[in-house]
Amino acid sequence: MRIVSGKFKGIRFEPPNNITARPTTDFAKEGLFNVLSKFTDFEDITVLDLFAGTGSISYEFVSRRAKQVTAIEMSNTQIEFIKKIINKLKTGNLHIYKSEVFRFLEKCSEQYDLIFADPPYQMKESADLPKIIFERRLLKEDGIFVLEHGKNFSFKQDENFIEERKYGNVRFSLFSYHGTFTLS
Repeated sequence: MRIVSGKFKGIRFEPPNNITARPTTDFAKEGLFNVLSKFTDFEDITVLDLFAGTGSISYEFVSRRAKQVTAIEMSNTQIEFIKKIINKLKTGNLHIYKSEVFRFLEKCSEQYDLIFADPPYQMKESADLPKIIFERRLLKEDGIFVLEHGKNFSFKQDENFIEERKYGNVRFSLFSYHGTFTLS
């Protein structure tokens, strides 16, 4: 895996073999960040990365100089790997917290400019994430929520849905309040 853009562009990192996360492919990350760059200046945003896994998405936001990135992960193995990369990058704007994502969302009172979630594709509860994010008002009014998922999910009927982008087997559904934001 590598960081595809920004001040850490090209830095490669190899997660240990015992990591169970499925990292977002470089191809899919490039496509997603090209879309998101039409929406935001990354330097001024706060980001919440749910199901952080290897931290791949968090590193992309840090590399693009996001003001603050909060990563939520439950696995000690993944957390230790992310801490190792944070030290390698010598960055102070990425913070990793150990928590089960749905418990974290119940207690979270902060609002973010951008929320990214990459739950296990087979997790049925991931279909509830848009509802939870918007009902709890965890996203700032002009913010965007990105949900990575497999082909078995469709969110096109959600009132906050903007669009779906496909990159190979990876799908990103994008949401904003009342689906009013346009990215095209």
